[in-house]
Amino acid sequence: MFVDEVDIEIAAGHGGRGAMSFRREKFIPRGGPDGGNGGPGGSVYLLASDHINTLVNFRFHPEHHAEDGKPGSGSNRTGSTGNDLILEVPIGTLVYAQEIDPEATSATAPEREWSLFADLAEPGQRVLAAKGGKGGLGNAFYATSTNRAPRKSQPGLPGQALKLRLHLKLLADVGLVGYPNAGKSTLISRISAAKPKIADYPFTTLTPNLGVVLMRDERSFVVADVPGLIEGAHTGHGLGDRFLKHLERTKVLIVLVDVSGLSGRAPADDLDVLRKELALFDADLGSKPQLVAANKMDAATDETLVASLETRARDLGLPFYRISAVAGTGLQPLLEAAWTVLAEARAAQKATLDLSSTESV
Repeated sequence: MFVDEVDIEIAAGHGGRGAMSFRREKFIPRGGPDGGNGGPGGSVYLLASDHINTLVNFRFHPEHHAEDGKPGSGSNRTGSTGNDLILEVPIGTLVYAQEIDPEATSATAPEREWSLFADLAEPGQRVLAAKGGKGGLGNAFYATSTNRAPRKSQPGLPGQALKLRLHLKLLADVGLVGYPNAGKSTLISRISAAKPKIADYPFTTLTPNLGVVLMRDERSFVVADVPGLIEGAHTGHGLGDRFLKHLERTKVLIVLVDVSGLSGRAPADDLDVLRKELALFDADLGSKPQLVAANKMDAATDETLVASLETRARDLGLPFYRISAVAGTGLQPLLEAAWTVLAEARAAQKATLDLSSTESV
């Protein structure tokens, strides 16, 4: 099951109570206070892991609590620290947070806004989500020259408690966009080791697929295939609107258009609809560099359909490629073009980061 949105609650451990204790040993009269401090509670961390690619585990386990700190004891012994809790999330998870008021009930708690807490975009990236509570002080801490037998200690403090909203946005360099049955799944299976479900009926792809494309000279990039788009997808028609967010991190889009004529639609119109849906969903997504791939050339029987699509792409200033994902023809020029755009985007991003780091120094 692919789950890319989920709400969970986390709580760090409660600090242990400080001890109230006095030294009682034979031959040692008037033993003083020796109550130790309580141990701090465990904290909750989020860790970006490349071993998982869905949030499904959180769907069935929405509450997570780190271990409480242990109480202090006599002989000035400090309680042990509660164990930290590390929650693994897929790479590309956006974390939104909302504080929990422990004294408020569900009826009286005010509606709080969600704020972006973390963007776990790098493998092994780890963030502190909720800090454990401090341990309470034992009565030995309060001993002074004038108060030699303090009868005072502290309870531990509660750890932080948060509601987290986890949004997964897959990390891919190149995104495949097209109508249902345009051949996106066939293409990703051809250019990578991904094995998506392929069938001759609409909406075969129900969840995003990722594949790694290996090219010559040890070049590689990640490509994402999302469920097909139809007109009105940005308003909820079909499945595409739900998964378009997984293309927001891509650097270039390949717009796949069926030119076989079997769909009964004009390929040039398909291109216009797809570009419109991308722009209506998110302006930044619609403005990403795009390559147009006329797919199913092996089954194309009307050259005028292909020519009209090529003309429309040229008018829009978009590179145009004729391919057949099934036959494997025309794929290398398309991949090389995608790599060129991707390399330029990576270089521009690196230059921006270098400039910002220089200015901060």
